[in-house]
Amino acid sequence: MSKLTVFDHPLIQHKLSVMRDKNTSSKEFRELVSEIAELMCYEVTRDLPLEEIEIETPVAKAKVKRIAGKKLAIVPILRAGLGMVDGMLTLIPGAKVGHIGLYRDPDTLQPVKYYCKMPNDIAERYVIIVDPMLATGGSATAAIDFMKEYGCDHIKLMCLIGAPEGVKKVQEEHPDVDIYIAALDDHLNEHGYIVPGLGDAGDRIFGTK
Repeated sequence: MSKLTVFDHPLIQHKLSVMRDKNTSSKEFRELVSEIAELMCYEVTRDLPLEEIEIETPVAKAKVKRIAGKKLAIVPILRAGLGMVDGMLTLIPGAKVGHIGLYRDPDTLQPVKYYCKMPNDIAERYVIIVDPMLATGGSATAAIDFMKEYGCDHIKLMCLIGAPEGVKKVQEEHPDVDIYIAALDDHLNEHGYIVPGLGDAGDRIFGTK
């Protein structure tokens, strides 16, 4: 079974509380999405492998540690996932970015793919799939399916808010993919929205209805 990590850091929880407020502007909402993603990225990358190398400081030679092995890729699920990318790139500017375009059919609630573009070497990278909301889990499991089709074998899922139903679906269908969220909410309503949630993340990021 995949590991579920729910972040309880005070900075993350404070920023998330402001995001949830329906009166928070799109500008502030976008900034908060990016800031929380940056804070979460710090922990999501904690287990990256290190190697010891020798360098020369202005004072003496020294053995230091640097990230070893595979490079990173950030894969946002369009469109809301885009709001998380810049914050993560602040910490890992060398990461490449792929894009998966999905929308949820309003009747079946199933994900439909309309766009997919990846770096040429995506199979050789550690992949972090990002999307603010893990609701039904349909989009997340579909995105993970796509990444595995590309040959990726080290995948993590990072979301801001998750519902128990979505977490369960991802864990059942992809037990090898660890999940990182800032909050685990109560349930999904009849429209597939997370309760209490924060509404439609894409609409609030981009100021659409």
